[in-house]
Amino acid sequence: MSRLDRARCAALDAEDPLAALREEFTLPEGVVYLDGNSLGALPKATPDRIAELIEREWGEDLVTSWNKHGWIDMPRRVGDKIARLIGAGPGEVVVADSTSVNLFKVLAAALSLNPGRKVILSERENFPTDLYMAQGLIGLLGERHGLRLVEGEAIAGAIDRETAVVMLTHVNYRSGAMHDLAAVTAAAQAQGALMLWDLAHSAGAVPVDLGAAGADFAVGCGYKFLNGGPGAPAFVWVAPRHQERFQQPLSGWLGHAEPFAFAPSYRPAPGIGRYVCGTPPVLSLAALEAGVDRLLGVAPAALREKSLRLGETFIAAVEQEAAGLGLSLLSPRAGERRGSQASFRHAEGWPVMQALIARGVIGDFRAPDILRFGFAPLYTRFVDAWDAAAALAEILKTGAWDRPEFHRRLPVT
Repeated sequence: MSRLDRARCAALDAEDPLAALREEFTLPEGVVYLDGNSLGALPKATPDRIAELIEREWGEDLVTSWNKHGWIDMPRRVGDKIARLIGAGPGEVVVADSTSVNLFKVLAAALSLNPGRKVILSERENFPTDLYMAQGLIGLLGERHGLRLVEGEAIAGAIDRETAVVMLTHVNYRSGAMHDLAAVTAAAQAQGALMLWDLAHSAGAVPVDLGAAGADFAVGCGYKFLNGGPGAPAFVWVAPRHQERFQQPLSGWLGHAEPFAFAPSYRPAPGIGRYVCGTPPVLSLAALEAGVDRLLGVAPAALREKSLRLGETFIAAVEQEAAGLGLSLLSPRAGERRGSQASFRHAEGWPVMQALIARGVIGDFRAPDILRFGFAPLYTRFVDAWDAAAALAEILKTGAWDRPEFHRRLPVT
């Protein structure tokens, strides 16, 4: 890439076929927001939808809204919309609970389908909650299983005839390194293992085709690239060939075949419906649906193309403007191996990121020394990538990060 400047990035924005989508989001003036991989921006349609739900549906129609306004159908309806983003079919995805809880459900189910095998294989750098849930499940099952952790690039070679489940996050939360979903799935299944994907950093930014890959299970969250709001409910997908073969362990009343029969014994709902557990969080589901709707009219290939160009632009700008200032690229340089983020290491990563945020450039920090920047193709501009790189270079050149308030640790990083 030839030398960059802000004018060149502005020209890229002028040519961007997705540029108009930015107007569908609320973004504060003077803020460069590169943390949509942690919390997506607020869609402008969301406040009106929530107000309508609160004032008219809840306020006027009260409990009749479960039927009148289809509240009871929301987990499946929103799930069907998310299915279109991840290569799944109607009736294969349901929205419920959190990513962690959904992972527990499908991991338990997967182990029950492979009873002769006792190893859960994962990446050492997998997101910690996935590892914690596996550890907790192993404890509940009497320590009869084991969790084996290897480096990401060693996954395919580590799968063997003892492996019951391969559990991976598609895009690594720290580095943005992306697994080849189809190839790893094929490697797992060739050894008789089941494949479980966490799509938290993929859905809504990176094309995913679970059906074509023949994967077994997937989970993902609603508050990153799906723009569902803080703590938005998560989704779970189970390949149709598995849906009727077992009872998931959290057998709540709305996963029952006839929840309003109030029978004393559990009988699982058909298909993906058994993965619902408790009462749907209607307000959160409505916000998530508004976020997902923003994505449905955009071709996944177009999102990916812009995401790649944003990442390439940012990496090039940082390396051009901040050369020799202690940064090292952690993310894969090759776009086909990188999700929708770019991460750099710096020995003073925490105070550097706090100084950036104070200047209105919002990324985030991941221990021990990682500066992480996410690119949400629906609303991130090329000038945002330039402005963030230029601010980062200036902070490092001037030492502006080395102030007491920027060293003070906060509860959320």
